[in-house]
Amino acid sequence: MRVIFMGTPDFSVPILDAIVDQGHEVVAVYSQPPRPAGRGKKERPGPVHQRADALGLPVRHPVSLKGADEQAAFADFNADVAVVVAYGLLLPQAILDAPRLGCVNVHASDLPRWRGAAPIQRAIMAGDESTAVCLMQMEAGLDTGPVLLREEVAIAAGETAGTLHDKLSIAGAEIVRAALPKLETLQPQKQPEEGVTYAQKIDKSEAKVDWTEPAAHIDAQIRGLSPFPGAWTMVNGKRVKLLKSQVASGSGEAGIVMDGSTIGCGEGAVEITQVQPEGKGPMAAEDWLRGARIAPGDRIGE
Repeated sequence: MRVIFMGTPDFSVPILDAIVDQGHEVVAVYSQPPRPAGRGKKERPGPVHQRADALGLPVRHPVSLKGADEQAAFADFNADVAVVVAYGLLLPQAILDAPRLGCVNVHASDLPRWRGAAPIQRAIMAGDESTAVCLMQMEAGLDTGPVLLREEVAIAAGETAGTLHDKLSIAGAEIVRAALPKLETLQPQKQPEEGVTYAQKIDKSEAKVDWTEPAAHIDAQIRGLSPFPGAWTMVNGKRVKLLKSQVASGSGEAGIVMDGSTIGCGEGAVEITQVQPEGKGPMAAEDWLRGARIAPGDRIGE
């Protein structure tokens, strides 16, 4: 098939690789424009752009697809289908209609649950036990299109947004590999009207831990925001990111160190197992504790 691939971050790269490995002709890759990065703020292409360059694929990175010239250029590729994976731009109707079989989207949730920008983080933060990857026929609404294929993915105990991201990316590659050869014969299933939820973009204000919340809520917050932006708390006047955790046995006063890295919560307790202090890389909580100068009975979060 003649395929246009549209994606930007790491999540999308295995899916591009799967399409190329299967022998389809990728006639163009669309990705977000390079962004300033690093100390020198030099413009750096995103992961999909870099991978496409390595594969020798032509890359386009318009700032918008609303103009007639960009829409005409897109249509001129005469693609059979466009595969869209975390691209980052809204697709006007003219773009959706241009490929012979339209545009399909790999979405990392069990639609219609967690439509929108942050489905991986929201699923963990809500305490969901499973999620899915859906291949959806795109339409004008936000993740409202009919589902062509669905693959359920369990959310394991201790799962972080980072580990679930990688699992869902691999599952997305497999679902696209399975779908493309039979795309014209797949029967789209309309999403149910019940069970719709929206995965709002993560706001930095959500990252501060409130130790008066129940332990299960705090544990899900820590894991759902790991590795980015990272839930955080104050310890001895310095901000510490909390990257991995588990609900612990016992209970104590909210924000009080019980034993080691176990902290009392509004209900129950949480054991922190990985942290990232200011100006340092991630480390095991037990290694951090050796220099952190905190002891049972100390209060954190202030």
